[in-house]
Amino acid sequence: MHILLLASAFNSLTQRAHAELRDRGHSVAVELALPGSSLPDAVRQHAPQLIVAPMLKTAIPEEVWTAHTCLVVHPGPVGDRGPSSLDWAIHEGVDQWGVTVLQADGEMDAGDVWASVPCRIPQVSKSELYRGEIADAALEAVMLAVERFAGGTHVPRKQDAACTADARLRPRPYLDQSVRRIDWAEDSTRTVLRKLRAADSQPGVLDVLLGGEWYLHGGHPESVLRGRPGELLATRAGAVCRATKDGAVWIPELRPRRGPGQPPTFKLPAVRALGDRLPPLPEHALPLLPEVRHRTWTDIRYREDGNVGFLSFSFPGGAMSTEQCRRLLDAYREACARPTSVLVLGGERDFFSNGIHLNVIEAADDPAAASWANINAIDDLVEAVLTTTDRLVISAVAGNAAAGGVMLALAADEVWCRSGAVLNPHYRLMGLYGSEYWTHTLPRRVGPATAERLMRKALPVSSASALRLGLVDRVVDCGPDEFAREVGGLAARLASLPATASRITAKKTELDRLESATPLAGFREQELARMRRTFDDPDAPYHALRRSFVHKERPPCTPPHLGPATVAQTGPNPSAADVTGTALDGVSSRPNG
Repeated sequence: MHILLLASAFNSLTQRAHAELRDRGHSVAVELALPGSSLPDAVRQHAPQLIVAPMLKTAIPEEVWTAHTCLVVHPGPVGDRGPSSLDWAIHEGVDQWGVTVLQADGEMDAGDVWASVPCRIPQVSKSELYRGEIADAALEAVMLAVERFAGGTHVPRKQDAACTADARLRPRPYLDQSVRRIDWAEDSTRTVLRKLRAADSQPGVLDVLLGGEWYLHGGHPESVLRGRPGELLATRAGAVCRATKDGAVWIPELRPRRGPGQPPTFKLPAVRALGDRLPPLPEHALPLLPEVRHRTWTDIRYREDGNVGFLSFSFPGGAMSTEQCRRLLDAYREACARPTSVLVLGGERDFFSNGIHLNVIEAADDPAAASWANINAIDDLVEAVLTTTDRLVISAVAGNAAAGGVMLALAADEVWCRSGAVLNPHYRLMGLYGSEYWTHTLPRRVGPATAERLMRKALPVSSASALRLGLVDRVVDCGPDEFAREVGGLAARLASLPATASRITAKKTELDRLESATPLAGFREQELARMRRTFDDPDAPYHALRRSFVHKERPPCTPPHLGPATVAQTGPNPSAADVTGTALDGVSSRPNG
């Protein structure tokens, strides 16, 4: 079937729908709903059999929904309506929710229901929930709705009074800052965390701090530090710790409020954002192997279970700055000094890595120099993984990965990927040749022809396609909360296998063979030479693309490469036109309509 995806951005959910629909043999095109564009004209050119809107902030024009069946993904159960569905659910502490696929009509979120899938809401941020439990439920609902539409006999059900018997499921307004506001003197830690999580990654919680207005992004509990409500207590890994009336929370990122006539602002690590405003505070860094584990936040953790070490990391947005890469490299080296035979590298939920930190680079006095430092820091990390010969290294890809983050995963001996993850193994859409030893690891994994296609076509890849391509070795079919446990069991079994010792021995022999034939340093030197020329050229597209990405600028029209419809291909001979897009990952407060 020929399906058109209507979306406000080619975000994580749209990419996943695109990849998984293509996996199922559908031809898929994308049209972005942009200000000033004519959706009716665009839809006529695509001539779709079905329209699906995974993430749409605006209403579909009547001219479109009267001519085509338009299936809209709403991040709420049947009967829920309004522009801040998921925000309200987290803000009110709901633990059971759902996703509904409904047919667009004249009233927002009120159309006939084609599919509805329930899901639970763990105590995580909105953006993490959106890419995890909500995305899983959304894809299940979309596939069910598409199957029902293709069957030709299904009659969608009306949203009648029975659908809205639950008093919570009612049209609700936009969740604005007057409701999100934190009262540091009165709000408990639990309330503060709920407000922070409901606003991440957009729009953030507007607050006053050190004489300025900031949007707070992210929130994690602190178990030991205490102080006057609202007081800044400490820093850790670029985050600030702020006291509540009964505890404290860690806030990883801040975004200054945009002033009149000023350009858009963007998120940065809190310490970096505050700069000279920040008073002297103690840096409460945690040792990699603490003797006592407190219920506190840190972005890098290590634990052991028998002969298996688990080095987990979780960086906001999956971006890895120079400083984060260096700290993770230090932690990796410390983990490699432990007496284990298997080392699992990766997060327990959400992003694995999206490569270098474009926001931090954009904020630097010299973005070219910051780009160069960041790419070398992540290359150092990848090199350490590639040259580890005294244990097996497993990349545990719990969530999405892109660009250098994919190549970091590929440096390991095996890649285990959660079924809901989406991979973007390319750099072209940011105007970069790429580094992280990709010219060695990607062809080694999938073959030269497929490696060239993945880089050139810049398509998002589902976990299922990644497995067929050889990009990953195992797909773990489970929910986000179960991934760490499943990986732990698999890693323990791997460590217990008699063949593991011989595999470890063979690693040293293979690395020696590679170094004598085509040394790793040669791959790095060649890649970095291309990258250095790009960074040092002020007219290189990378600089404009980076600024556009960081400031979330919308294109004036749907990029041509998003238009042609394609079916997923896993072999070396792709069709002439594939749908491409960036690894942008926005979370809308406005549900689809």
